[in-house]
Amino acid sequence: MSATVIGAVALFFLGMGVLGLVAPATLIRPFGIELTVPEARAEVRAVYGGFGVATGVLLCWAATLAGDGDLRRGIAVAVAVALGGMALGRLAARLVERPSRFYPSWFYFWVEVVGAGLLMLAG
Repeated sequence: MSATVIGAVALFFLGMGVLGLVAPATLIRPFGIELTVPEARAEVRAVYGGFGVATGVLLCWAATLAGDGDLRRGIAVAVAVALGGMALGRLAARLVERPSRFYPSWFYFWVEVVGAGLLMLAG
């Protein structure tokens, strides 16, 4: 069961990462951000694309090759903490300004919270 949960979160990161690498403007469009210069597209490719793919690969490794020991738990907890930090950042943003719609900000907040919780349980 834990390998399945870790694998599901891995697929989310891989999907986000590949889309970030291939079509950065498409990935970021729901947030109302326009990527009008190459440096902006490079930043999205690096942060969403490269980080997403690397995290997805790491989680795939944890789900399939790392076994059931400390390494799998460490990977799961590290990614869970990163997701928790992202969700915390969305809460901090809520204190400063209020998103006008559920999607994308609150939708991804819940994706991050649920993903973090599942990884903590799976690890």
